[in-house]
Amino acid sequence: MEPLIALVAVTLALLAAGAAGVSRFRPWPVALRGGLAAMFTLTGMAHFVGLRAELVAMVPPSLPNPGLLVTLTGLLELAGAAGLLIRRTAPWAAGCLSALLILMFPANVYAAVDGLSTGPFEALLPRTLLQVVFLSATLAVVISSVRGRATESPSAAHSLAAPDVALPPAPHPRSR
Repeated sequence: MEPLIALVAVTLALLAAGAAGVSRFRPWPVALRGGLAAMFTLTGMAHFVGLRAELVAMVPPSLPNPGLLVTLTGLLELAGAAGLLIRRTAPWAAGCLSALLILMFPANVYAAVDGLSTGPFEALLPRTLLQVVFLSATLAVVISSVRGRATESPSAAHSLAAPDVALPPAPHPRSR
């Protein structure tokens, strides 16, 4: 439940900052990226501090070296969180985190079905619903980026200029 709280609280805080005049946080995808970065920082750190033993126990027995897998997924979550904070890498980070959520879902199923977890939000249905929310958020970042690029003008999309620098219009050939 803590990851959901982090996602919602940080996203809402950034949206509020945008509404209060911080123009950088005004677009909802930027606020959502911040919320996801906070969430994945929280969950990524849990792979190393606090919940490591529980996360290692969640790895299905058919997978080799659970400790290494937990370390790798934690590092990937932290790298994805950092990538979400950089505009150019955010769509890639969100896409990779989407794939990671899907790849790690069997561990959630294993933990719920084998009774490794006992909390009310750790049963299979709540875990699945939370995963759907997290996956929807990461995919929303990817989709908003793809749509944003599709609406850019061709000259702006292929420009080598800095992202916020307006270029003068290209001269039109004279018609005879």
